[in-house]
Amino acid sequence: MSLKCGIVGLPNVGKSTLFNCLSSAKAQAANFPFCTIEPNLGVINVPDERLWKLESLVHPKKVVPATVEIVDIAGLVKGASKGEGLGNLFLANIRETDAILHVLRCFENGNIIHVEGSVDPIRDKEIVDIELQLKDLETIEKALQKAARAAKSGADNKEAKKRLDVFQEYHKHLSQQKNARTVIMADEDKEYIKELQLLTMKPVLYVCNVDQPSLKGNKYTNSVKQAVSAEAAGMLIIDAAIEAEIAQLENPDDRKEFLKEMGLDEPGVSKLIKAAYKLLNLSTYFTAGEPEVRAWTIMNGAKAPQAAGVIHSDFEKGFIKAEVISYNDYIQYGSEQACREAGRLMIQGKDYSVRDGDVMHFRFNN
Repeated sequence: MSLKCGIVGLPNVGKSTLFNCLSSAKAQAANFPFCTIEPNLGVINVPDERLWKLESLVHPKKVVPATVEIVDIAGLVKGASKGEGLGNLFLANIRETDAILHVLRCFENGNIIHVEGSVDPIRDKEIVDIELQLKDLETIEKALQKAARAAKSGADNKEAKKRLDVFQEYHKHLSQQKNARTVIMADEDKEYIKELQLLTMKPVLYVCNVDQPSLKGNKYTNSVKQAVSAEAAGMLIIDAAIEAEIAQLENPDDRKEFLKEMGLDEPGVSKLIKAAYKLLNLSTYFTAGEPEVRAWTIMNGAKAPQAAGVIHSDFEKGFIKAEVISYNDYIQYGSEQACREAGRLMIQGKDYSVRDGDVMHFRFNN
């Protein structure tokens, strides 16, 4: 399952530094705008303690974690929707992502140039928002013209009028400089808007890049928290400079000691990756055997045949049943055989909704 989170923001807010910490695909980091031109793509392992606990019980030949793709996208400036700076490229790259990690600079440092001349994360957020909203308005205005003609034609008139009503509501919302994701509407009506792939419809996590003294928050992060409270969005505070230091420590003990000195229970990027995974509406199930223990990525609410299809399309086509053990039961009883003997292995059919952490084995026809 290939789903992407795009790291976006103004130039010089810490996007590429953060990306470097996340991925071995190193993006250039420098103190000038447009350092990143082509989007850098990293395939990131999702930290999951459950995977290693299963390994300790099963002793497989290898362990394969779940992954998520992170894209570092060129910095945006005012006028991007009209092609200013690298605007057209920026907007095209965002359209290809499934969710947005919006990095906001929330620290003072006179040695690092800010493209707008001062530190103001709310202004920076609004610059990006407005450019995306303008592009969405352009998209929806074209769609409105087509929908209006269809509503007048008489063919499937009721459906066409409903589509027109939905488009008009989103147009009104965007015209008020509000993101499409904040529109309150019935889920069945929102289906009409999906075809337009609006940029401000994408789920977003605001990443506040701070300095070390502000890891628990400062006046800038407080203002961001207040500003995004009305959005269906998450927020995370991180110090990209500290994360860069952590990333350079290859020895696990050295890393653990450094985290202890910083008062951190885990690297901020681990929290960021987990948040990105959640933002994409993903969950994990496991397969566990001697060849490998592996985490598989599925959409939340996926049925058993869909989960089987992530391994191989033939598994979904020929699906018969799934043998399911909950993660907690597997850990408690210590093995698949012990779970069988205790009656904790369940046989599930096509309608079973896979739960996060399920340990599964599929039966299928070739």
